[in-house]
Amino acid sequence: MTDSDNAGEAAQPDPGTSPEAPRTGIFADLTPLKHSPAFARLWGGNAIAGIGTQMTIVAVGLHIYDLTQSTFAVSLVALFALVPMLFFGLYGGMLADAFDRRALALVTAIVAWCSTATLAILAWTHVDQVWPFYLVMTVNTVAATVLGTTRQAILPRLLPIELLPAASALTGISAGIMVTVGPALAGVLVATVGVQWTFTTDVVLFAFAFAGIASLPKIEPEGEVRSAGFASIVEGLRFLKTAPNIRMSFIVDVVAMTFGQPRALFPAVGALLIGGGAVTVGVLTAGVAIGAFITSVFSGRLGGVRRQGMAIRNAIAVFGAATLGFGVVLLVTSHGGGVASEADVNWPALIIATLCMVVAGGADNVSSIFRMTLLQASAPDAMRGRIQGVFTVVVIGGPRVGDLFAGSFTALAALWAPPLFGGILIIVVVWMLVRTHPRFATYDALDPQP
Repeated sequence: MTDSDNAGEAAQPDPGTSPEAPRTGIFADLTPLKHSPAFARLWGGNAIAGIGTQMTIVAVGLHIYDLTQSTFAVSLVALFALVPMLFFGLYGGMLADAFDRRALALVTAIVAWCSTATLAILAWTHVDQVWPFYLVMTVNTVAATVLGTTRQAILPRLLPIELLPAASALTGISAGIMVTVGPALAGVLVATVGVQWTFTTDVVLFAFAFAGIASLPKIEPEGEVRSAGFASIVEGLRFLKTAPNIRMSFIVDVVAMTFGQPRALFPAVGALLIGGGAVTVGVLTAGVAIGAFITSVFSGRLGGVRRQGMAIRNAIAVFGAATLGFGVVLLVTSHGGGVASEADVNWPALIIATLCMVVAGGADNVSSIFRMTLLQASAPDAMRGRIQGVFTVVVIGGPRVGDLFAGSFTALAALWAPPLFGGILIIVVVWMLVRTHPRFATYDALDPQP
C-alpha cells in the first residue's frame, strides 16, 4: 500500500467502524475531538489562530483611525474587501473541488500569514499612509475567505455525518472565543505596547493554524473532478437547481439576514433612544456573540435532531421573534420620549434589548449549525467546495443587505420600524417558504438529500 493510500484512509473515517453515538447531554458534544485527532488539531489550531486574526482586525481599525481621525476611513477596510470576498468565496470553492484541499488550505494559510507579517512590517517601519493597510487587509481577507471555505469542505472527510452537528457547535464555541478574547486582547496590547507588537503577536499565533493544516493527510475531491475555471463555478450554481434542500437553507438565511440585521441601528439607539452611546453599542453587539456562545456550549442535544429542515425553520422563527421584540423595545422607548443625551441610560430598555439580542444570536447560531450540517452531509464531495463557496457568499452578503434595509427603512419611517416589521416578515415569510417546500420540512439527517 502506498503512502497516498494511507493518507486516503486517514482522511475518510473507516466505514466499518461505528463512531460513538452522539451524546444526549445538554453540554457541547466533544466526541468529534476524540473521534478524529485530525479534526481536533484543525479545530484547535484555527481557534488559537483566530484569536490573532480578531486582534489584527481591531488593531488595523485603531491604527487607521489614529492616522486619519476618520471613522469613514476605518469603514473603508471592510468596504474595499467586500467585493473580493464575495468573488473569492465562489472562486475558492471551485479551487477546493479541483485540487488537494490540504494543499490549498496550506497555500492560502501561507498567503494570510505573509499578509499579517506585512502589516507588522508596515507598523514597525512607521508607514503613515493608509492605502498599504487597505491593500494588505484585502489580501488577508481574501486568503482567509478561501481558507475558511476549504476548511469547511474538509470537515466531512474527517468525521461521519452523525458528528457534523457537534462539529459545527464546536466551531461556534471557538468563534465565540475568538470574537471575545481577540478584540479584548487587541485593546490591551495596542494601549500598552502598540500596534507593532499586536500585529507581531498575530504572526506568532498563526503558527498554530499551520500545525492543524500540515498534519492533515492529502484530501483530494472524490467523484468526478472538474478542472478549475469559470465553467466549474457555473456547474456548481446549476447544481443548486437540483438541490432544493440546500437551496432552501440559503434562501431562508437570506430572508433572516435581510430583515433581521439591526446592528446598523445600534449607534443611533445608543445616542437617541436608550442612551449610553458607545457603551450601549458594545453591550448590544456583545449580546449577539454571547447568545451564539451559550447555544454552542449547551448544544449537546442538537446532534440527535433528525428533522433538521424544521429545526432551521424553528430557529429562524425564534430569531424573528427576538428581532420583533427588539423593535417593540425601541417603539415603547421612543413613545416615552427617548433620552436627553448619551450620558443618560434607560436601563430597563437596555436590559430587555440586550436579552433580545442574546436570544437572536443564539437562535441564529442554532440555525447556522443545522444549515452547515445539512450542506456538509448532503452535498456530493466533488461539489462540496463550490456549494460551500455559495454558502460563504450568502453569509457575507446577507448581513450587508440587512444593513442596507435597516438604514433605508429607518430613513423612511422610524428607528423602531426595521426590527419590528422585519421580525414579523421573517416569521411569516420563512413559515410560508417551508410550508410550500415539503421536502425541506421533512429532511431527515439520517438520509441526507441535497
